[in-house]
Amino acid sequence: MSFIDEIKQRAKKDIKTIVLPEAEDIRILQATQQVLKEGYANIILVGNKEKIEQKAKENNINIEGAEIAEPTNSEKYDEYVNLLYELRKQKGMTIEQAKELVKDPVYYGMLMVKDENSKADGLVSGAAHSTSDTLRPALQILKTAPGTKLVSAFFIMVVPNCEYGENGTFLFADSGLNENPDSEALSEIAISSSKSFEQLVQKEPKVAMLSYSTYGSAKSELTQKVIDATQKVKEKEPKLLVDGELQLDSAIIPEIAEMKAKRKPIKRKSKYISISRLKYW
Repeated sequence: MSFIDEIKQRAKKDIKTIVLPEAEDIRILQATQQVLKEGYANIILVGNKEKIEQKAKENNINIEGAEIAEPTNSEKYDEYVNLLYELRKQKGMTIEQAKELVKDPVYYGMLMVKDENSKADGLVSGAAHSTSDTLRPALQILKTAPGTKLVSAFFIMVVPNCEYGENGTFLFADSGLNENPDSEALSEIAISSSKSFEQLVQKEPKVAMLSYSTYGSAKSELTQKVIDATQKVKEKEPKLLVDGELQLDSAIIPEIAEMKAKRKPIKRKSKYISISRLKYW
């Protein structure tokens, strides 16, 4: 069973409500139709109700069953304005600024997730918004998890019919947010990513700290940074299975690991899972 199939099965056992604030994008409407058809999440679309329904109709997309929330017409609008103001007033936000921001579907959606009395469990955005426009409301409203020292991003990659990784499932971080992390930041990204992998995939994370070098096959400030980061991870999380610096083929292919990476016990593990990488490739 693939990772995606497992996620769908788990989701059906505990149905969550997901907010989609980019509801006027046809891809989001198509995704809504598919999710509702398969029944593994409830959907709240945020935006202009008339425009959303018209676009769905024009493109023969069935979004029946999805709730549509219009920020300015919502009974929650004033409550969310005050909530946002209270969260950000120490940063200089005025009530007038809060009134304008709550009209934004992403901000409104994040406030729905923040609201303990809301049905919303999570939010998906980024199809029609930049990373910064998606992350800014999240950081301002939802904040980071306790103990998190660095905000980072990751991609879950699922490769069909793949013997490597966790049945073809890999987590790559940070591939979209931190442009040039130092060794301390890399170590925090690796640890945070391993926890995300365990939570999402429900398998033991095996972390490969990637570089263009395997065990000193090349030497530079960049490779040393990965070596130092690997050591920091081992010191911070001694129970976490981690190794580096490693090239990708040495990390995931046992035969290559046997040739290039013989010195460590981890080489006998045929599957590396959570991969913290530099953005130099």
